[in-house]
Amino acid sequence: WLTSDNMHHQWLLLAACFWVIFMFMVASKFITLTFKDPDGYGAKQEPLILTAVTKVEEVHVPEEKHWPEEFQPTGKVFSGNLIRQPLVHMERLELLRNVCRDTALRDLSHTAVSKFVLDRIFVCDKHKILFCQTPKVGNTQWKKVLIVLNGAFSSIEEIPENIVHDHEKNGLPRLSSFSDSEIKKRLNLYFKFFIVRDPFERLISAFKDKFVHNPRFEPWYRHEIAPGIIRKYRKNRTETKGLQFEDFVRYLGDPNHRWLDVQFGDHIIHWVTYVELCAPCEITYSVIGHHETLEDDAPYILKAAGIDHLVSYPTIPPGITVYNRTKVERYFSGISKRDIRRLYARFEGDFKLFGYREPDFLLN
Repeated sequence: WLTSDNMHHQWLLLAACFWVIFMFMVASKFITLTFKDPDGYGAKQEPLILTAVTKVEEVHVPEEKHWPEEFQPTGKVFSGNLIRQPLVHMERLELLRNVCRDTALRDLSHTAVSKFVLDRIFVCDKHKILFCQTPKVGNTQWKKVLIVLNGAFSSIEEIPENIVHDHEKNGLPRLSSFSDSEIKKRLNLYFKFFIVRDPFERLISAFKDKFVHNPRFEPWYRHEIAPGIIRKYRKNRTETKGLQFEDFVRYLGDPNHRWLDVQFGDHIIHWVTYVELCAPCEITYSVIGHHETLEDDAPYILKAAGIDHLVSYPTIPPGITVYNRTKVERYFSGISKRDIRRLYARFEGDFKLFGYREPDFLLN
């Protein structure tokens, strides 16, 4: 009886060993299949991550011999999307270079780096930054950022609104205030940027701000500039109402507009082309921001300039940067195709240099 009982235990032990060996073999097979299967989740994820990192390296390294030193990435992770943001800005600069080389657009894309241009560029020597002002594209906020960086005020909230554009009190020098050698040095070494928006929407903004709302401290737009445009470009002389958008468009599209521009002086900065303001084909800019993507572009510019730890761009009200196609079409709905085409011919360089589409109402 004891012998029988011992044999029974031996068989149970042997069966248990076989079961353990069998389970081990099954588990090993499962593990092997999981890691070798090219369609497995783990196998697919690793190459994607490696590819993403490789692309970032490929974007930055070859460009070192083409792009200004100050534009090279800081090595920080850009918020939102590590790959897309730098690529967007590289593509914008590449487009700019290509259009600048287009001989057919040379007259619309090139301008001399004159005192007029140098007056538009503000300097932050402390952090080696140049900012070209393009009015009606949210420039007041960028000037506030530079004012703080220059040390005139400790925070953006402390800056009085009447000080922002008072260049004797805001501690923000213009590039034109330096000697020729100092200007050249800053243009070669500093981080340089400016902001653009759809050219026609910018013109609407300038018209509304200067001729419709007309701030109290800028009476000359309504009482001097508007009458000059009306006298020259209004078809119906019996009308007594103030400047209309149609008059404004006719003035801007006139190939002989410059004789009036000279009379208006620097006030024309609110509607002249980006080319005339910032000379983008003559000055090698580090970044070109777009008003329509300012929520992404502002943090990127601060990081690329190496100042994101010192100052933040003011909060952007919801929807303020969205391109308002309906508004643009409404303003141009009563304008003749001839006048719109002449206006586009003047601003075509801005459309092409910065990747803005020709308006649909011109194509119909």
